[in-house]
Amino acid sequence: MNQTFDITRTSRKMIAPFLENYTLEQLNAIPDGFSNNLIWNIAHIVVTQQLLVYKLSGLPANVSDEMIEKYRKGTKPEHIVTQAEVDEIKALLFTTIDQTELDFENKIFKNFDEYPTSTGFVLKSAKEAMIFNNFHEGLHLGILMSIRKFV
Repeated sequence: MNQTFDITRTSRKMIAPFLENYTLEQLNAIPDGFSNNLIWNIAHIVVTQQLLVYKLSGLPANVSDEMIEKYRKGTKPEHIVTQAEVDEIKALLFTTIDQTELDFENKIFKNFDEYPTSTGFVLKSAKEAMIFNNFHEGLHLGILMSIRKFV
């Protein structure tokens, strides 16, 4: 599993510069032809990892319920994200993965509600959710790279 966490951290290291190199206005901009923006995709990545790994394991997420409601699958940007929210999302990019790795090492992921993803994969364990999460993050990293050309 070390490689899975290494891949997730690499993904997050590729995502973090978006939060450092783009203005608040650029992060919030929804370009023509897109249904969301840079910051929504980044927060969605954080929230989805927590839902896939923790919530499906019957455990509390390491992000707020408010954040989950704003950025879960099926949502879209409905407010202008503040700098304070950007700072929180930036911190969560890495703390959530560090906590997941620690929790995995401590074997807290005992139960799991089987989950059929919208891509056709059926997740049957927290370990499978962690692996699938890397695929999900790769999809959204691609979207980030597309959006950045228009902001």
